[in-house]
Amino acid sequence: MSKIKETPARTLVVTLVMCLVCSIAVSAAALILRPTQQENALVDRQRSVLVIAELWQPGMSSDDIREVFSAKVTPRLVDLRTGEYSDAHDPHTYDQDKASKDSAQSSAIGEGRDIASIRRLEHYAVVYQIEHEGQMDRLILPVRGYGLWSTMYGFVALQSDLETVAGLGFYQHGETPGLGGEIDNPNWQARWIGKKVYENGEPTLRVIKGSVNPENPQADYQVDAIAGATLTGNGVTHMIQFWLGEDGFGPFLKKLAAGEA
Repeated sequence: MSKIKETPARTLVVTLVMCLVCSIAVSAAALILRPTQQENALVDRQRSVLVIAELWQPGMSSDDIREVFSAKVTPRLVDLRTGEYSDAHDPHTYDQDKASKDSAQSSAIGEGRDIASIRRLEHYAVVYQIEHEGQMDRLILPVRGYGLWSTMYGFVALQSDLETVAGLGFYQHGETPGLGGEIDNPNWQARWIGKKVYENGEPTLRVIKGSVNPENPQADYQVDAIAGATLTGNGVTHMIQFWLGEDGFGPFLKKLAAGEA
């Protein structure tokens, strides 16, 4: 029986065919799994909202999260350029992170104003309202800003007065475990609750060096540092002050407080 003679050209053709087949298989798998991945990402985001809203319970399934989120949380789209609610997109499906990277859906932040180091600001953002007996109990805002190694993505919750922090949490970051990664520590996050955001109309809430002195008149606007994570703490400060300031949700919060949003 004769054997097919191996040649460099034949080897190259076989290699190319195998690469093509593998590429098609990987692309097909990614396409098939994309809806599942998107659904998992949505559920994870909803879980993060429920956690900061104190509506999440250990052991909740994906179906539980969707059910509680649907019953207790109202997503609303905000036009950051006008500070008003908008119907331009469906708040349940709008991808704010994707929009921030699209030049048609975002704008470059002017020099000297990008204290959170995010470069571009999307035109629209989704906020989450938690109501109790027909009144807004707390408002949850998406925030992001650069720390030491990464962009930190999270939520800050405000009480109904829109000036007092009800909670702070993160769902994605790459800060150093045991140092900057302590932004995930529930004990540190708890220190934000009850803090005031604005002093004379300006967002002054910040992470300080060392521990807060309760006798200090500025104590209501200060949060204890994370040991060994000064740059991460500075990043959190800049993130909060940017998003609750005039370039972020500041105009919206003012209009909402005045009943004009």
